[in-house]
Amino acid sequence: MVTKALTDLVAGIEAVLFDLDGVLVDTEPWWHDVRVAWAASHGRSWSADDSHLCMGLSSREWSATMRERAGVSEAPFVIEQAIVAAMVARYASRPAPLVPGAPDAAASIAARVRVAIASGAHPAVIRAAVEAAGLASVFLTVVSADDVPRGKPAPDVYLEAARRLGVAPARCLVIEDSRNGVLAGRAAGARVVLVPNASVPPGPGVAELADAVIERLSDLPLAWPGTAP
Repeated sequence: MVTKALTDLVAGIEAVLFDLDGVLVDTEPWWHDVRVAWAASHGRSWSADDSHLCMGLSSREWSATMRERAGVSEAPFVIEQAIVAAMVARYASRPAPLVPGAPDAAASIAARVRVAIASGAHPAVIRAAVEAAGLASVFLTVVSADDVPRGKPAPDVYLEAARRLGVAPARCLVIEDSRNGVLAGRAAGARVVLVPNASVPPGPGVAELADAVIERLSDLPLAWPGTAP
């Protein structure tokens, strides 16, 4: 549902910055599954709470977190390579788990304002996802947390996306599904819309941190003036 509050929120917006996992592709379960498989191959367990701690982090950050949480001696870079390879292989061998209506919504928004992806995922995984979703020609730039000093909840990835688009962060709208992502968008000085993901809900208190909450991304293009319902 498009409310006046949402219409007011997009007023003056010059760019929309999209998170990837959980917003455009429903791949948080994939990330969890490959981490569980990796941990099992080392005789370790891996929980949903462990995966939550990795959400939004850069590859160097989440691989270090995995090393610590699993208690293994492997170097973080080796862990990173294994997880990224498993994710890319999934995109190559399975249909992409698109969030219903999200790719079309992103393309529709791109017809109105500049758009970018700002994700914690590894660049190779982002490329695989964007190609699988048919969005390679939609986004003007793609920023990975690996491109900046810090992953989410630090604002770096969103600040870099805004810089590349030539838009002040205050004129950007961030689309997120997680606590770390919402905090990153707020820290960047952008307006933030939360689109909760059914597979991996954002948890209590996250909705209150966002400027608006919508049930589905396909509602967002309708918030721009002059858009037919």
